[in-house]
Amino acid sequence: MYKTLDSFIEYIKDSRSGSDATADSYYRDISRFINYLEENNIDKFSDVNKAIVFDFVNELRNGSITRSKISNSTYSRNLSALRSFYRYLCQRHICDDNPFLQFKKIHVEKHLPDVLTVDQIERILDVFDLENPIDVRNRCIVEMIYACGLRISECCNLLLENIDRNQNIVRVIGKGNKERIIPYYPALNILIDLYVSIYRCEYADDDFPYLFVSNRKGKISPRSVQLILEDVKLKANLEIDIHPHMLRHSFATHLLDNGVDLRTVQELLGHENLSTTQLYTHLTFDRLKNAIEKAHPHSNEKI
Repeated sequence: MYKTLDSFIEYIKDSRSGSDATADSYYRDISRFINYLEENNIDKFSDVNKAIVFDFVNELRNGSITRSKISNSTYSRNLSALRSFYRYLCQRHICDDNPFLQFKKIHVEKHLPDVLTVDQIERILDVFDLENPIDVRNRCIVEMIYACGLRISECCNLLLENIDRNQNIVRVIGKGNKERIIPYYPALNILIDLYVSIYRCEYADDDFPYLFVSNRKGKISPRSVQLILEDVKLKANLEIDIHPHMLRHSFATHLLDNGVDLRTVQELLGHENLSTTQLYTHLTFDRLKNAIEKAHPHSNEKI
């Protein structure tokens, strides 16, 4: 059964229907289901019936399997992973039907994304020593994510040929193998040129295609980017946790704050649905509202 799971994960990665993080979480979620089947002496997916699935989902929901009660979002992700997996099994005639379709999706409340202020962004960028080759690379990674609103996987998968330094644009392959073209501000070109000339030329072989190179001369990993930001947090004396997606959130919010229309931000982020981008408008409105309440001379007056 694990061989079938491995094939499914490879299928996801080859079709680029999900990020590396999605593939990893799907693997963990489906492995949990396989372990449950093995504990119940079931060694074929075709032997799984609706009653077995119902018992599994019930135990998953009440925390018996995970040893603690799971959130609605985690529960929904598990169901999504198993629905996709069984859809794959049906397509390959391993199973006749998808038993996870009997469970309805539950509403998961969307929380407003965490965003950095412009001042916090400047404090982050200022911690890098541009006389240090590794710092040049690290700042280039961080600023590329913020300047273009990239997902962490998109940044790690950037190819050198994706960057057009004459026109100041980057070609990004996002979710679902969809391509988008993102312009960036000219000052980023100076940083890219510096990185390519003093770091990348030393660590990358002539035929190495990826833009960002690790210390071991391979493609930079998402975990490495996370560690860079953890180090930056300490050096910048920031009291909030920083993660790569926060830079993407900040990119979208700062554009909206400065008058860029919602459709343009949607296109730059590569969101399929406008409703996903609209989360940032709520955040921008809250910031404006708070600014008025704090700064307007009549905000505290009573009539």
